[in-house]
Amino acid sequence: MHIGAHTSIAGGVYNAVDEQLEYDGNCGQIFSHSPQVWQDPNIDDDEAEQFRSLSEQEGVGPWVIHSSYLVNLCTPKDDLRAKSIDSMQKEVDAAAKLDIEYVNVHLGAHTGAGVEGGLDNAASALDELDIPEGVTVLIESDAGSGTKLGGDFEHLAGVLERSEQDLEVCLDTAHAFAAGYDLSTAEGVAETFEEFDDIVGLETLSCVHLNDSKHECGTNKDEHAHLGEGHIGEEGIEAVVSHDALADVPFVLETPTEDGRGFAWNVERARELRAR
Repeated sequence: MHIGAHTSIAGGVYNAVDEQLEYDGNCGQIFSHSPQVWQDPNIDDDEAEQFRSLSEQEGVGPWVIHSSYLVNLCTPKDDLRAKSIDSMQKEVDAAAKLDIEYVNVHLGAHTGAGVEGGLDNAASALDELDIPEGVTVLIESDAGSGTKLGGDFEHLAGVLERSEQDLEVCLDTAHAFAAGYDLSTAEGVAETFEEFDDIVGLETLSCVHLNDSKHECGTNKDEHAHLGEGHIGEEGIEAVVSHDALADVPFVLETPTEDGRGFAWNVERARELRAR
């Protein structure tokens, strides 16, 4: 099972590998810089070499870079669009430098451009990227609040259809649940992934952000819980990690650190639920 967590690059990007091993993870996700500000990745050649060699030596991968929270691909504003494209270009270049396969990004909010206009904006922004060979951009599903796009599977399919890039998808279980896809039962999980396959295509699903939800289905509230401890619950999480179509898909945790439990507890929990 490919299961890991979002880890820190503090002190050097290679430290993320050691941290992942502490959680007993074998894949993972990082930010290349603080996600709250416009900032360029600052990874020197020695750091990158250590990260690549340590990941290979310890068998940790695939890795995902999560883009900045400030990136908004759907925006109709020229200045924000330009900053978002520039930021994404630097992320895919950093991924190539680190031999990281995926860069994950939220579509963002259309802020008045409308759904179709926002999807057009997102696809055309992504088409401006020069994505290095071996790197794939993943569009992440969203919780769907306000004018944010990505909550409906149709939004994901719409960008994939519009874009000339070979894009794939990251499905966040907490986001999908918040957006109204009921993952709390085995039947609901089966129906959700059947719907995803019909609309987007399971062949495009390259990563799952595995999170439970502190809020009920359809609330559009994005707050993660420990696996099996939230409103998705044990039955739903077990059905997700055991789904045949996800046998080889990497699961990345973004669960909280609280109640004396953190990523290590959730990594073990995911493995236990899959082994049932």
